[in-house]
Amino acid sequence: MNNINPRLEESWKNALIEEFEKPSFKALKSFLENEKKTGQSIFPPGPLIFAALDSTPFHKVKVVLLGQDPYHGPGQAHGLSFSVRDGQKLPPSLQNIYKEL
Repeated sequence: MNNINPRLEESWKNALIEEFEKPSFKALKSFLENEKKTGQSIFPPGPLIFAALDSTPFHKVKVVLLGQDPYHGPGQAHGLSFSVRDGQKLPPSLQNIYKEL
């Protein structure tokens, strides 16, 4: 997989290997690395970018829902959209969602 080797459950790596080899994916990885080098905050941290896929083998997945949630502070993003770990303050967008539940 050249220089792209994300923390990712092996069956997902096999399913996505062609995507990881595409110039667009390599450009995205390079962009994120450069942003980090210049001091920009990247959420979630690198090892957690594929946390959702890393937690479930490809053959057990029936549906993948993609979501984007703006995280406002360190420690909130952990690779699962619309979620924070226990003990973390909810971002404003999640506070609104959970009020309605």
